[in-house]
Amino acid sequence: MNTQRDCNSFREDISPYNVSMANEHSPRRICCLQPSATVILASLGQLDRVVACTKYCADVVSKVIGGGRLIVTDSWNSKANEILAAKPDLVIAAVPYQEAAVQEILKAGVRFLGLAPRSLADIYGDIALIAGMVGANQRGAEVIAEMQREIDTIRRQTAHLPRKRVFCEEWGKPIITSQPWVAELVGVAGGDFIGEPGKQNPADFVRESDPEVMVAAWCGAGDRVPLAKIVRDRGWEDITAARTSQVYCISDELLNTPAPTLIGGLRALAAAIHPETFGTAPGLRSITEVPREKYAAGERVV
Repeated sequence: MNTQRDCNSFREDISPYNVSMANEHSPRRICCLQPSATVILASLGQLDRVVACTKYCADVVSKVIGGGRLIVTDSWNSKANEILAAKPDLVIAAVPYQEAAVQEILKAGVRFLGLAPRSLADIYGDIALIAGMVGANQRGAEVIAEMQREIDTIRRQTAHLPRKRVFCEEWGKPIITSQPWVAELVGVAGGDFIGEPGKQNPADFVRESDPEVMVAAWCGAGDRVPLAKIVRDRGWEDITAARTSQVYCISDELLNTPAPTLIGGLRALAAAIHPETFGTAPGLRSITEVPREKYAAGERVV
């Protein structure tokens, strides 16, 4: 897939819409129920339009804290009354979201944008769409191009390195593999993704696949996944990744937020898969390291 061409085609397809939204109808008060939307608006230099967001948005984009912005519930648990209290003219959420809340938002005459990206191309499209809605088309194109340049750089660096079998999970109970865009990034970083992206897998399947690298990026867990515990509890002590200590946690927001922050996740993946070439990276923690908050308490849980 030629993502640059696809993204350019997408921008051309919605260009009339972009023009119409860049005038007085452009949203000025945006409520973000998904961190990716907040990250995208921040990368576009349009954070001043955000009047409400979730605590998870604030975890990823600290600049939204304060300034009179309301903190609301996420897409899964959102309530129409708290969203409407911010008097937004646009609400951005991601699948899955509360249908009842959406109905009330639409009844109130507020525009609603629901995002459901799966691939990197989808994410580029979301950036272009949001950029068009806020009249920041040029900056949107620049953000996309910057992401693509970074991805191409890592791809070139790993092109001649040995491929490694990589298992990457976004949830631990049940075990669910990471999303399709993460599978794409694993390929860029020099790995072969094990399993079907976004699907549940039994522990025996992973053991039989014998990954050489194992990555946990649990939704909402930050970098606090108990790596040694899950290896022990799942009976994975003999998989190659465990025997060579290539078991890692990557901070949730770097892989599970479909936005420009994925570049940080890509760098962490490259360091996990090929540490001899990339060393370490922010947001990456090895099974041999102790989480900071547990270390301070004198308790080892990894």
